Amino acid sequence: MFQSDLLKGKRILVTGGGTGLGRSMAQRYLELGANVVICGRREEVLKQTAQELTAESGGAIETVGCDVRIPDAVEAMMDTVWAGGPLDILVNNAAGQILAQTHRLSTRAIDSVLGIVLHGSAYCTVAAGRRWIEQGLRDRVVLSILTVSSLTGAPFTVPSAMAKAGVLAMTRSLAVEWGPKGIRTCAIVPGPFPTEGAWSRLMPKERGGNEALVRTIPLRRVGEHDELANLAAYLVSDGAGFVNGEAVVIDGGKMLQSGGGGASTQSMIDWTDEQWDAIRPKRK
Repeated sequence: MFQSDLLKGKRILVTGGGTGLGRSMAQRYLELGANVVICGRREEVLKQTAQELTAESGGAIETVGCDVRIPDAVEAMMDTVWAGGPLDILVNNAAGQILAQTHRLSTRAIDSVLGIVLHGSAYCTVAAGRRWIEQGLRDRVVLSILTVSSLTGAPFTVPSAMAKAGVLAMTRSLAVEWGPKGIRTCAIVPGPFPTEGAWSRLMPKERGGNEALVRTIPLRRVGEHDELANLAAYLVSDGAGFVNGEAVVIDGGKMLQSGGGGASTQSMIDWTDEQWDAIRPKRK
């Protein structure tokens, strides 16, 4: 799909890059010639991922342990990363999610999600942006991974929806503030892309699993990681140099099917002719 050297020489940091979508994006960046750094709280997971991706792609990958909820830890990570050369691209991917009745959430649970998603993204973005601006570095990119709930809200995952909406506001605000300084900010809004960690929590059998989910997606399937990774590669590339402040939805049309009439009409997509005939007005 892309030239093999599309991201050659680019230095990219992917937060939460050891697993899930972060790992998939890191792999794609390596395949396209980038020098990749992945960070996360579990260093053993990072090292294993780095070994696997290096063996598969032969690219250069570094790991840095960091809890993005802690400002000092983020600054220390950026110092470590910059020691190997300034970043070209930051990907805010680290996330936390809890499926629960909101009124039963503890303040600790709420703070945990907000800390990882909202505060962590802000800390990393400001830390990278400050260094770029102070050093007069241009043609830099911040890409943040959101959720559809950041656009629509979502019951039972309220802290995540709140946090991601905040990251969207940051993305749009900095597109204007930092654009003149040669820094682009953009985002991806993924629909259902199965990952081992999130899927077991957010799509348990009690919710019907995949079968119930795909009926809410016009394309009748979930997303493939390669599809999101390719979009992530394009948005950070020089070819997307005029994309700024945009949040690109990649969800198979799910948000559109859920809009308008909402849940009351969503199930009608799969009605049979007999069901439609049953509600047709009778001719007199």
